[in-house]
Amino acid sequence: MTLFNYILWDFNPDLFTIPGLDHAVRWYGLLFALAFLFGQQIFFHIFKKEGQPEKDVEKLTVYMVLATVIGARLGHVLFYEPEKYLPHPLDIFKIWEGGLASHGAAAGILFAIYLYCRKNKKKGQTYLWTLDRIVIIVALAGFFIRMGNFMNSEILGKPTDSNYGVVFTRSSAQGLEYFSRGAIESVEVEENKGQKSSNQKNDLTTSPLSTEKNLVPLTLKATFADPKYTEKDVKNYLDDRVSNWFKEENYITENLTIDPNQSLEYSLSRNNQGQIVANLKVYGIVRHAAQLYESLSCLLLFFILFAAWNRKRKDLPQGLLLGIFLIYIFGLRFFYEFLKENQVAFENNLPLNMGQWLSIPLVIAGIFLVLRAVKKEPDIKS
Repeated sequence: MTLFNYILWDFNPDLFTIPGLDHAVRWYGLLFALAFLFGQQIFFHIFKKEGQPEKDVEKLTVYMVLATVIGARLGHVLFYEPEKYLPHPLDIFKIWEGGLASHGAAAGILFAIYLYCRKNKKKGQTYLWTLDRIVIIVALAGFFIRMGNFMNSEILGKPTDSNYGVVFTRSSAQGLEYFSRGAIESVEVEENKGQKSSNQKNDLTTSPLSTEKNLVPLTLKATFADPKYTEKDVKNYLDDRVSNWFKEENYITENLTIDPNQSLEYSLSRNNQGQIVANLKVYGIVRHAAQLYESLSCLLLFFILFAAWNRKRKDLPQGLLLGIFLIYIFGLRFFYEFLKENQVAFENNLPLNMGQWLSIPLVIAGIFLVLRAVKKEPDIKS
């Protein structure tokens, strides 16, 4: 079965570069900020409807931002890479390098809201009452953050043999540029048109890999920087270094691959600037769009929780929305992990990965809260 409905994802995660600072503002950062911006406005609406002081929303926003960032960062450090960060604790502050864990964010939020409620003992704003409203916003934030992961081409899904999936090409293309140390000026990815390679008698589509369900033929257009390079120079470079990179460097091969039983296939041409352009014949690995699965699931949960609050807020049992949130988010997270690549190597030796182990107690807590809520009288304080 041939894959026709895959997405070739070569999206640039950088939104723009700040002039003079040579620092990129990324789509992930923008979406992260939008999560709090929209969340704050929705919380203003909730507090106004329930007769609570709207100025408390500003306090809650500060607690939420700090809890999310600090909790998510420490969660990643402690749960996934303690051996990397604990010997070098200052590296924990380098959040721009990536490394945030949603389970850590959950723990941070639970603790921060406890501190907020202890210092703001206002009528009706109990711990569970506040969390029931907070999780509405957190569900929306999950939509934005997972969409940011998709923009970054991170948290990859496992290969899929269905008719739908995503080929993430940017990291592999950038990896090829990086390992070339300037020899290759740029790398672009195109769908393969079935051209024959100058160093191979066979078309790429006749390779044994062309029958694999989760692989699609692609062309990497690698433009060599120096116009003085001869075709012989480029061929030697491709047959030696580039061929070995595709067999050894995970940064390149996590999304693109070549047939290990054949030599690297390519054709050469020159552009208008006289530079040699190598059209490399490769295969893209079609993966589950795990980030989109989680993102859309969070958006659906946001609408469910908001509708439940809007209809039943005056007689909503405390802890019910929180319980539904925990069961839904971390129950789905448990199953989505079967469709995702492990984040760190040690997880490969575990029967369940770290995300799944951390999800189990949260789902159990959610079940407890739902059962507790439905057995109690409705909360009429608000």
